[in-house]
Amino acid sequence: MYGALPEIVDHATRVRTPVVRESYLREGIGSKRTGRGAESFVRVSWDRALDIVAAELERVRREHGNDAIFAGSYGWASAGRVNHPRTLLRRLLNLHGGFTDHVLDYSRAAAMVIVPHVVGSEDPVGVKLTSWDSIIEHTQLILSFGGMAPKNFQIDSGGMGVHRANDWMRGVRAAGIEVVYASPMRSDISDLLTASWLPIRPNTDTAMMLGMAHTLYTEELHDRDFLSHYCVGFDIFAQYLTGESDGIAKSPEWAASICEIEAGVIRNLARHAASRRTMIALAYSLQRGDHGEQPIWMGITLAAMLGQIGLPGGGFGVGYGSMGTKGMRRAPAAVRSIPTGNNPTGRFIPVSRIADMLLSPGEAYDFNGKRYAYPDIHLLLWGGGNPFHHHQDLNKLLRAWQKPDTIVVQEIFWTPVARHADVVLPTCSTLERDDVGAGWWDNVVYAMKQAIPPLNESRSDYAIAAALAERLGYGAAFTEGRDEIGWARFLYEQLTEELAKQQVIMPDLDRFWQDGRSVLPETPPFVLFEDFRRDPKANPLQTPSGKIEIFSSTIAGFGYADCPGHATWLEPLEWLGSTQAHRHPLHLISNQPAARLHSQLDPSTLSLAQKIQSREPLWINPADAARRGIGEGDLLLIRNDRGSCLAGAHITDAIRPGVVQLATGAWYDPDEAGRVGTLDKHGNPNVLTFDKGTSKLAQGPSAHSLLVEVERWDRPAPAVTAHEPPAIIDRESPDGAATRAKM
Repeated sequence: MYGALPEIVDHATRVRTPVVRESYLREGIGSKRTGRGAESFVRVSWDRALDIVAAELERVRREHGNDAIFAGSYGWASAGRVNHPRTLLRRLLNLHGGFTDHVLDYSRAAAMVIVPHVVGSEDPVGVKLTSWDSIIEHTQLILSFGGMAPKNFQIDSGGMGVHRANDWMRGVRAAGIEVVYASPMRSDISDLLTASWLPIRPNTDTAMMLGMAHTLYTEELHDRDFLSHYCVGFDIFAQYLTGESDGIAKSPEWAASICEIEAGVIRNLARHAASRRTMIALAYSLQRGDHGEQPIWMGITLAAMLGQIGLPGGGFGVGYGSMGTKGMRRAPAAVRSIPTGNNPTGRFIPVSRIADMLLSPGEAYDFNGKRYAYPDIHLLLWGGGNPFHHHQDLNKLLRAWQKPDTIVVQEIFWTPVARHADVVLPTCSTLERDDVGAGWWDNVVYAMKQAIPPLNESRSDYAIAAALAERLGYGAAFTEGRDEIGWARFLYEQLTEELAKQQVIMPDLDRFWQDGRSVLPETPPFVLFEDFRRDPKANPLQTPSGKIEIFSSTIAGFGYADCPGHATWLEPLEWLGSTQAHRHPLHLISNQPAARLHSQLDPSTLSLAQKIQSREPLWINPADAARRGIGEGDLLLIRNDRGSCLAGAHITDAIRPGVVQLATGAWYDPDEAGRVGTLDKHGNPNVLTFDKGTSKLAQGPSAHSLLVEVERWDRPAPAVTAHEPPAIIDRESPDGAATRAKM
């Protein structure tokens, strides 16, 4: 991604002035909401735009209550600690009396809910993992489900100041550690490793792990002492494993019929893992499918049966390879964000339930053992993020997007979410303002110095939020007398004070700003659950039993058919073993792209260079391509009952037969703007995904459970217009006339 932002900072897609959707400016909340995404915008002054937003905040609070305001603002955290849009909107709206918030994230939702029930903490979900130092010194086998894709090594939430993942991969290889990975894609592991690829059917990892567990149990290779002293509920799980409870033994032969990995391979891998120090690495992608809680729970169960949890280099971790710092030794303290205060409404939804919330106000739903009802949203505020990238079933989202009275978006570029707004406020890029940055798991704090003045009429996210707070009557409470540099100083000094208590002396802010970065010391090598392993009575887990819950009476008590009391094989709604595969015989993987960060900077040369016929490339196995008469570089139609999109063909044996891959992040580009169900011209897979929660427990996204059919597109190719800005009516032109311009 290096160089992509400077290249496009003043790209044609830049939002240059505040604008309002044409009919909304004329008619207000009575305007035709189907015009979102299709209508022109009208240039207005900053005062006019901010007055409209402030007045709408007041109106909705007065007429419908604070919980009728939703601040999505789900986006990457690389903007800096001061100008982090979600933090600023939460602070603003909490001062305003509250709002409806969201919890969890699209990357880890199912794991974030299930793991605390099983081991009492969210730490294993990429927060605190056994460090690579420990793995390289002690591990003999890394068994990776979902892989550790090297394309993820250069990113971290909040930014990265140090890049070590490739060094760790070299260390693994030099140490002679065996690596086996199960994934539909061969590219999901680093070439720096000598790894064995098991081309598993998508969404069947739970079945494969059950087959391994059956071997461990029936051949008495499981660690009975560990299961007895550190776990609860294994006896109940064992009844399921052997078939005593349901009549189906989860043998390697049973597993092989589901996951299409040979029974002998599954059996031998279980024996192999039991004979050496084994780390089970579970990718985030595993749990972004239907019943996504199950492979994570089963991975922990398998690690418990091996009995190595809490030992150096053994056990499990969720998220190795998902970002470049996972497994890094942590710094002793981290830079905090601006405080947001408390939300007086207490209202929230699981992050991926936004379309359901908008379409079904008042409808009851289950989440993590409780019953909630969706609020009736009238005002939607979005800053920093693109739901037309990360949300599923975009045609459903388009219908839902017509529900709110008003949608306000803060954006740098004319992304799809900006195009579907009523009011668009132009924000600065990170090159155009000062901030302080740090990765959530990194040990480098860096000065994000302004490189160029704010372009056009853009303002920083902080300046926008502060201006709205001033109009609403709590400007002083919002700023606390600090400008952006004042907050950067405050947050940095918080960090230095916290570190000083640990005898770590940091340079003062002026020196830090001059140097450009400060490197924090690292904590010693870390072993997940080491204290618990050493003395489970003195260091109990924060579960009801204080132990690892292979069977959870809490979850069983919820009575969820789609998430029973122990790890279970549950058929996904769509998978290659289902009846739907007769009509749509290819399983589509919509993973993260290699040439951009999510959908960020899609118009950059780096992103455009990997496209085929200006569309996102679809990876397809040679056998599947030949069966359909597809050649390299052909234009393709991908379709199912939810939608359709175009893509360019890339034929490769790096993906197993029956599976295709289309990365997320190509800006949504409908053939007919504003119309539900139209063809996406650019290759956005979320016109194809279904919008269903993983289960009633976590309600996470299920994007990776997806069947499609692919065929050659032999008609004239429609032009890609995703990177062309919408028409802007400039009523401030010199002659005073209303003129239409591309701005």
